[in-house]
Amino acid sequence: METLPIPFYTIRQLALRNGQDRDEIWVAYQGKIYDVSRSRLWRRGNHYEHWAGQDLTAELDKDAPHTANVFDNFPVVGQLL
Repeated sequence: METLPIPFYTIRQLALRNGQDRDEIWVAYQGKIYDVSRSRLWRRGNHYEHWAGQDLTAELDKDAPHTANVFDNFPVVGQLL
């Protein structure tokens, strides 16, 4: 079975997937972009003080109450340029 390459997105393209401009709700962490649209915690495009459509690496490494393993529950839809 052939795997397709993961597409690259710019920070501007990621910003459009904020749950406000489009139905997609994406966040980036450590260079990978995750689709968190199905999470009830991200329904409005934000999760506590964190906003979708952004690279959350610095925020989560600094003050998240959970580990990066939380992203194991979501599909990787791209890589951040």
